[in-house]
Amino acid sequence: MSKARTGVFSARAPLVPPCLAGMLLVLAAPAAAGPVPGSPAVRIATVALRADTLTITVPGSVDLGSGPAGGSISASMGTVTVADNRGGTPSWTATVAATDFTTGSGTPAQTITKGNVAYWSGPVTTFSGSAARSAGQPTADQQVALSSPVIAFTSRKLVGIPTSTSWAPTLVITVPPTAAPGVYTGVVTHSVA
Repeated sequence: MSKARTGVFSARAPLVPPCLAGMLLVLAAPAAAGPVPGSPAVRIATVALRADTLTITVPGSVDLGSGPAGGSISASMGTVTVADNRGGTPSWTATVAATDFTTGSGTPAQTITKGNVAYWSGPVTTFSGSAARSAGQPTADQQVALSSPVIAFTSRKLVGIPTSTSWAPTLVITVPPTAAPGVYTGVVTHSVA
């Protein structure tokens, strides 16, 4: 079972003096099952809920700081945690993806492409239970552009007891020198499976 959380980031200018960035992460709720409107009979859908779950939680909001056009903004996103309550010794992979950051109508001068948004997971910050854990990018030197989805973290349980793994990823946004002043927003999504 996998869950995804999304993050909405905003970068604020004046980009020629500073550019402010912030983020809000929101849980994507599953679709509800129930009667189909306008149907001649009530239809009931059932969903089996499992006690052994795999979940991911992400921070509520973060201020990414400020920086000039042609510069960069680097800030921690806060703590991401994967809790694995499944039986046995399964593995999981957490991935991260991003959209472009835009302002105004999203013209080329009003866009910071996702290729200009780099991510590094950092090491494990806290954990519980016995598992083999591996950071996707343990140091800043290993940061990767989010032009396509990347692996943030992986783990495999060593015994069949609940585990948790937390890390505090960092985003590095390279602001193009031709970026127009404005509030830039984009979406960063963490998911686990």
